[in-house]
Amino acid sequence: MMRRRTTLIMSCTALTLALGATACGGDSGPVTAGGGDMALDGQTVTVAGVWSGTEQKNFQKVLDAFSEKTGAKTQFVSTGDNVSTVVGSKIEGGNAPDVVMVPQVGVLQQFAKQGWLTPLSAAAEKSVDAGYAPVWKKYGSVDDTLYGLYFKAAHKSTVWYSPDAFSQAGVKPPTSYDDLLKVGQTVSDSGLAAFSVAGQDGWTLTDWFENVYLSQAGPEKYDALAAHKLKWTDPTVVDTLTTLGKLFKDKQLIAGGQKEALNTDFPGSVEKVFGPKPEAGMVYEGDFVAGVARDQFGKSIGKDANFFPFPAVGAGTAPVVSGGDAAVVLKDGKNAKAGMKLLEYLATPEASAVWAKAGGYLSPNKNLPLDSYGDDVTRATAKSLIDAGDSVRFDMSDQAPAAFGGTKGAGEWKLLQDFLRDPSDPKATAAKLEAAAAKAYKG
Repeated sequence: MMRRRTTLIMSCTALTLALGATACGGDSGPVTAGGGDMALDGQTVTVAGVWSGTEQKNFQKVLDAFSEKTGAKTQFVSTGDNVSTVVGSKIEGGNAPDVVMVPQVGVLQQFAKQGWLTPLSAAAEKSVDAGYAPVWKKYGSVDDTLYGLYFKAAHKSTVWYSPDAFSQAGVKPPTSYDDLLKVGQTVSDSGLAAFSVAGQDGWTLTDWFENVYLSQAGPEKYDALAAHKLKWTDPTVVDTLTTLGKLFKDKQLIAGGQKEALNTDFPGSVEKVFGPKPEAGMVYEGDFVAGVARDQFGKSIGKDANFFPFPAVGAGTAPVVSGGDAAVVLKDGKNAKAGMKLLEYLATPEASAVWAKAGGYLSPNKNLPLDSYGDDVTRATAKSLIDAGDSVRFDMSDQAPAAFGGTKGAGEWKLLQDFLRDPSDPKATAAKLEAAAAKAYKG
């Protein structure tokens, strides 16, 4: 299964590791690239995060490199998607982890406002200033205090396609949204549906909305809507729903039509393009599509599966929507000082290079050499993310209260599924979205 929006996991596992840690020793100064600072020898840093399966194994390689460098031991606990609930219960029980990998801006803000977080050290903040576009510092900060270090990112403005399907249809990757629909029609005329849509997973529909909205309405409106300083009944929202509706209502463009799309989850949507019996030529989602196509269906990335940037809509510019996991240090962790040393290490290109080599990873750290990635397609997606600089916008629904932007069967997820089922009245859908948002943001 695919964890909502950002990363690939096999399943949400039970908490199998205790969150115990040894007492913290003295502050030894920042962990820097190279060398062998062993001042943490014998100490244990506990880390909680959503990752399991392959991702957990790859992150463990990063933790192992930290251990080799500092002498510290590490202990990772997979929380599943309910990071806030799990971490809150651990804090209440007096058994808080030292570091948490937080997958949503809204959760990071919640933790900070509850007084759970320790601001980043001067060394870590210096690394962020030197290696990251300012937008990443913005998303890691609350009330101008930096709490979160974005270690892993997702590029969510990529459309993945079958080169064979495009070759058969005689088309090339489009550079505008209008051309995207024209290419889709030509692919459909050649015998395959244009798009596979994972309507069963409401988060994929929020991603569709966000890319179209960012391009069509622009970054200022995007920021305002994300903060609910702009109502969902605004004409820009109606315009975006109207644009999406043209795609959603065309049964020739969507594999199996709307009904089948609503019964297709994310892995299933990738299978419809790259599986043994292709039903569509394209699937929109983030860079993590490549991992599913490669690992589950044996596709060679760049040859059997490739991507093009989500194209510009109308007179707008091409969007770059991202997600990511931010490392934060909990005040109540038994070894918070050693936890901060881990963050100082994660801020280095050296740490990012470990996971980049393993695959299934993008770093927002511009100082990580592109040749650290193992293939040309990943290098291209990483370059696109870095080149976007401050124009990157974090996944809007991840910035919202979970009741609106992150709950199955409720809020934005459900309302966009309803819109996929019947896209005939964008204004009515916008009104329902505003009612749900107003309730969630007030709460």
